[in-house]
Amino acid sequence: MTHPKHQFDPKLDLTFERIVDVSPELVWAAWTEPEHLKHWFTPVPWKTVDCEIDLRPGGIFRTVMRSPEGKDFPGVGCYLEVVKNEKLIWSNALAPGFRPAKMPTPEAAACGEFMFTAVISLEARGKGTRYTALVMHSDEAGRKSHEEMGFHDGWGTALDQLVAYMKKR
Repeated sequence: MTHPKHQFDPKLDLTFERIVDVSPELVWAAWTEPEHLKHWFTPVPWKTVDCEIDLRPGGIFRTVMRSPEGKDFPGVGCYLEVVKNEKLIWSNALAPGFRPAKMPTPEAAACGEFMFTAVISLEARGKGTRYTALVMHSDEAGRKSHEEMGFHDGWGTALDQLVAYMKKR
C-alpha cells in the first residue's frame, strides 16, 4: 500500500526524527494501548493519568496530563488514519466522529492550546525503528507557541521514556 507523504512547511510545522532501538511493533503498542501510553506520553515530572483510545478513523484519542502542581490538562482528538505499525495520524482540530472541535479561547491559546494534526511514522531499521513525528499547525502563532513550549525537548524526552518503558516489556 502506498501512503501519501506529508509536506513539511517550516512556517507551520514542527518535526522530530530519531532512530530508536525498539521495533515498530513495540513503538506502535506504546502509542495505541492506553496501559502503555500512560507510562511514557508526558515528560516527567508531568504524568498522564488517563487515556482513552478508539483506534480507528473517527475514533477518540483522549489524554489527561497532570502537572507537578496537580492541575489536570485534558486533551481530546480524533484519529484520521491508522496503519498498524506504520502510521498514526490524529488531530485536536476534530473531535471524535470527525466533528469540528471548538477553537481555543484566547485565554486557552495563551496557555498553549492550539490546533494541530500529528503524523507519527514508523519504519523498520534493522531491529529498531525510524521514528518521525510531524506536527502541522493551523497558523504560525500555533507553531511558534508549540516550539516555545519545548516541542523538541518534550517530544525527545517522551520518546526516551517510551523506549525505556517498552524495553522492559
